[in-house]
Formats: sequence, C-alpha cells, structure tokens
Amino acid sequence: MSNNVKIACILLLFYLNFLSATPVISSESKSQKRRTRTTVAWKQPEDNWNITDIPRSILPHLPSKSTIHTLPAPANIVYKTLDNDEKVLERLHEIKNNETARTLWSKAETDNHYSPFFDKALKLMNLKQVAFEIENSVMSKMSCTACKAGATLLQHYIKSGKSKEEIIKTIFQYCTNLQIQSSRVCEGVSSLFGNEVIYVLKRTNLGADEICSFIIGDACGDIYNPYHEWEIELPAITKPTPHELPIPKENAPSFKVLHLSDTHYDPYYAEGSNADCSEPLCCRITNGRPRHVNAAAGKWGDYRKCDMPKRTLDHMYKHIAEVHPDIDYILWTGDLPPHDIWNQTKEENLKVLKETVKQMAEVFPGIPIFPALGNHESAPVNSFPPPYVQQVDSSIAWLYDALAEEWQKWLPPSVSYTIKRGAFYSVLVRPGFRIISINMNYCNNKNWWLLLNSTDPATQLQWIIYELQSAEFSNEKVHIIGHIPPGHPDCLKIWSRNYYKIIQRYESTVTAQFFGHTHFDEFEVFYDTEDVSRPTNIAYIGPSVTPYYDLNPGYRIYYIDGDHDATTRLVVDHETWIMNLKEANLYDFPIYYKLYSARNAYNLKALRPTDWDEYTLSLTDDQDKFDQYFKHYWKASPVRPSCDADCRKRILCDAKSGRSHDRKFFCAEVEAKLDSSNGSWRSWIYRGISFSFNALYSVTAKIPGYVMSFG
Repeated sequence: MSNNVKIACILLLFYLNFLSATPVISSESKSQKRRTRTTVAWKQPEDNWNITDIPRSILPHLPSKSTIHTLPAPANIVYKTLDNDEKVLERLHEIKNNETARTLWSKAETDNHYSPFFDKALKLMNLKQVAFEIENSVMSKMSCTACKAGATLLQHYIKSGKSKEEIIKTIFQYCTNLQIQSSRVCEGVSSLFGNEVIYVLKRTNLGADEICSFIIGDACGDIYNPYHEWEIELPAITKPTPHELPIPKENAPSFKVLHLSDTHYDPYYAEGSNADCSEPLCCRITNGRPRHVNAAAGKWGDYRKCDMPKRTLDHMYKHIAEVHPDIDYILWTGDLPPHDIWNQTKEENLKVLKETVKQMAEVFPGIPIFPALGNHESAPVNSFPPPYVQQVDSSIAWLYDALAEEWQKWLPPSVSYTIKRGAFYSVLVRPGFRIISINMNYCNNKNWWLLLNSTDPATQLQWIIYELQSAEFSNEKVHIIGHIPPGHPDCLKIWSRNYYKIIQRYESTVTAQFFGHTHFDEFEVFYDTEDVSRPTNIAYIGPSVTPYYDLNPGYRIYYIDGDHDATTRLVVDHETWIMNLKEANLYDFPIYYKLYSARNAYNLKALRPTDWDEYTLSLTDDQDKFDQYFKHYWKASPVRPSCDADCRKRILCDAKSGRSHDRKFFCAEVEAKLDSSNGSWRSWIYRGISFSFNALYSVTAKIPGYVMSFG
C-alpha cells in the first residue's frame, strides 16, 4: 500500500494560498470536455527495441515433480480448528492487570498540539480528510479541489520564472507553517520529490484539470487528453472459443506455492520507541520517547504505523521453512523498503533489496523464487521513468540493473534483457506452464513520469501480448504476477482498460493472476465486457507480511494443479496464515496459525472464476458470510474497524472490479442487491439502470468501430 505523503504535502500545502490568490485557469465547457473521443493509435516507441529479437525462456525451469500434496479439507468435510481469536481474547482478559508497554491494549487519544489558526484552517479545508483519502486511495471532490489548487500554483510558479530552489523552499515553508508534517518530513519530501515534480510539470502541456483527473481518477472527472487515450493492438488471430472450466481432479499432483508480499522490512525498528508519532512511519529511535506506556513499540511489531522488525521477519521465514518444507516455488510480489518515503536514498533502497534477497536465498535454499517489482523499491517512491528517460540523474537503470543482478539467483539468464529494460520477464516453469512477471508501476497513477506520456510505457503491454500469443500457440497455461492489482484505484484507468482487454482475449491461456499492494487479503474477479454476467478470470491479492497498519503479519499458501494429463493449472485451494501480533507482544513469542482455507471457509466447489463470482454475490445478502470475509480481509486484526453499508459496498465492488475506475459498470448488480436487502428505495432504480446499461452495451459492443466510454 503506497504511503502517498508526497502528494499530500506537495499538492495540499498550497490550498490556503489558493483560496485567496490563485491564478485561475479557464475550464472548457462541459460540451467541449465530453466531445467525441478519438484514440491515439498505439505505435512502438522509436527505441529500436524489437520484441521478437529478445531471447525467450523455452526450457522448463523446475524439475519434473509428481508430488501429491495434502490439501486443506474441502467444505463438505467438517474438521475442528481452534478459534484462536476467542482464545486470545480470553487469555488477554485474564491477565489484563499485568499490562506492559508492549501489550497495546488500546489506542490512546492523541493530544491536539495545533495552533488555533491551524485548527480553524483544517476545519475550513479539511486537509486531514484529503491526506487520508490520498493515502488510502479513496478519493472525493475534496481531494480533487486540493489537487487542482496545488497543481495550479506549482505551474504558476514555474511559468513566473521561479527557480527550482525557490519552489522547493516555498514547498518546505508551506509544509512546516501549516504543520502538515514534521519539519524533517517536510524537508525530505520537498527536496526528494520536488525535483521530479518540477521537471515533469515543466515539460507537460497538461493543465490542472487534466493532471488531477490523471492522478485522482473518477472524483476529478473524465477529462479528455490524447496522450492518455490509446488502445493496444491485438493480433488478427481468432480467439479460441471459451469453454467452461472443469473442477480440478482430486488427489492429483500439485504445486505448493508460497506467496509473500509487502514485506516492508524496517532495519531501524526499535522496541520501546514511540509508536504513536505524527509521521508516516513510527517505531524508530528518531521518533523520540513514547509519551505513555501504551505508546511504546512492541518487541515483535506494532499495529500502528510501523513496519516489520528484522527479528519478526526472521522468525516468520524460519516458521515457514519448518512448517512448509515441501514448497515447490515462491511468488514474491514486491514492496521491500519501509514507509519512510521522505528519508530514502537509492543506496539505502538497494541495501534493503540486497539484504532481503540474501535472506530469502539463505532461508529457502534451492527453491525457485519468482519476484515482481513493487512501487516502494524506487527512490523516490513511485518514480519509474520509462526507458526514453535516460538522463543519469533521472534514469531508472540504477534499480533495474540491480534487479537483474539480484534476481539471477533464481531466474534463467534469458530474462535479464527485459528486466533491465522494464523489470518484467517470462519464464517457462514446466512444459505447458509459464509465469509472467509484470511491472505494474507503468500503470501507477502516482508515477509522475507518466504525465508526459502514458502510452504503453516500455512497450510492456505489447510484449505481454507477444508472450501470451506465443503461449497460446504452444498450448501453455500462464500465471501472471505483479504488485498493484489492475482494478485498484492506483492503476491508471487507460492502462487498466487495455490490460483488461488483453486478459479477456487470452482468458483460455491465463488461468490465474497474483498481486499485492493493498496489504489486505482479497481478490478481483474479471468479466466478459460483452456479457458482464460471465466471469472470465481471477486475480488473487495476497496479504502483507508487514503489519502496517492495523493488521496482523501474514502470508498465503496456494495449491496449483500440477503435472498430469488433465491439469488445468488452476489454483485448487489456498490458505492464509497469520501471526496474532497482540498475542506475540503479550507472551513474547510469535505463534503462526492457519486463519482459513478458501474452499472450506467459503464453501466453494472449486476456485474457478464462476465460483468466486457466486461467492461474491452471496456476500450481498448473507451478513454472517460477509462478517467472516471481512475478518479474513483484515487478517483477523483485533483493531479492525467496523464495516457499515458503504464499507460493504466498497469491499464487494473491489472484488467485482478487475478494471480500475469502472465501478459504475461492474458494481450495479452488487449495489442493487445490497440496497434491496436493506429495503432501500434505490434498489428499484439500480436494477433498472443495471439492466438498461448492460443491454445497451451488449448491443453497441457488436457495432464495428463503436467505442463506448466507461467514465
């Protein structure tokens, strides 16, 4: 989960000035904004990179195995498990009087140290709400207004001739004077992100409306811009007729796969330090002494804004190696550095990369690991310039070259070409089975470089098509791994739309997708855009290793249909394991346990897209089922919030939305069912809109050359 403090500080700090002295940029009329769209035909960048010339992985990377793993018991078999949450609470109540600084019984109220002037300013502008929305990728008109204010003023300063140093100094002054963050965070954000933002804004011809529509998404309107309206080109090869997926055979060979994501290892975590600080990352000596006993950082981690201590990471990996010695391979979907994004350097992030790779290689010797790049690996965070940016101080080669060197411990030599170009690769795992790792930072709307041109950065999507078409010709099944889920609001709408189109075309080839980033335990179902009642694919979103924030540390185990004549290469089952952080700090010893297995907990016949679709719909009218899913979503965190009707809609819409910023299209049925179950008058309207919209799309989608907007 990206901590987007940089945007909150750079864009929001100008909001006060905007109210009194903002030079207004005139807006186009609604009719002009909503004029008929034209798409920019995708053209391969003129960088002499020929997809067909690069080496491909054509030899199986894993040795032949016919292991029949013991899968979790299916739903029709009753077995008893310890309700760990209830036991933990019981034990906690028994010894409540022996509370220590590491117990973290409750969150203490934070004292308000703001000046009266700033209190009034916050009430007027609600900057805290805006910062929360940006950090959690849940945007409203408030965030849009703040974004436009900041972008307008930055562009005004640039056009008025202010130097880079003057602008960065001004950013720092506003940040500290408005107490948006501490002085050191303001200084770090100003210097670390200011250079990049100013560089990009000097070279873009976009106005504030276009910039904020790009960054914020739907809450800022669907503003037309030709640089961000493009369509990927698919081969003129007939799509194979999709067939209903069979249920994988029971007691057949399988692969046991470990999924680790969002480790966010913090080498400076300090037990007993202040865990209740006002900065984006706490639990360090530099955060000072805790103001009271319950504000002290726990020995094994903390539910507040603190990342993973080394001792906890070591203990988790040791536990995995002992409890799961039969792992066949590992998926590692990124985000290694901690959340101190104002204080990072390239050297520090490379050090974290090398230390974590070394640790993984030592703890899991001989086990193939397939990594994907997260958005936190760069310095500054989210900064991933496309290959055409080659200036020494801006190029991303420092990171991609290091990845190629570190990842070669587990990957075949042929993949170094694409890793150095764009941190993506393709590996043949077994005959007929391939893994493709993609760089989701090229869909990241916090990646400012994409403001210059978001058209298929690094030619990655066209490369994916080439790999999938080759796999289709070879009768291979493919798993795709990445970091940011394609349906998440952090993924650019136009990139996500094109990716969704690719998955729909190759639905018979891609049998599963695996992502991270959100830190929650969840999934996304993909649908046929010509018949949204037909699910076509499934993306699994693995839980985070880090507890940041309000979460228990966790990991995922998958059982993949293995090598046999009738293999589907589907996920047969998966289970999530967690450590109860409160209990670990209380008893000074972490205990990991299986939270649930999908087939048993959710009573699923199998884990096909149709099964996940039916399960998602069942959550709309069964409160007990939803409460169970919500508990798993938060990894059974004892400090998880309650979930009202709007929260329930958001979570279920997330599960239905594999394409970002298209919730109106995919969520009508879920919202109608929820409103109907709540007895709302809106259910009648939603049902009518859902039926009319889907009927209209089913007709217009068949008209040659007709493009329908999903704004």
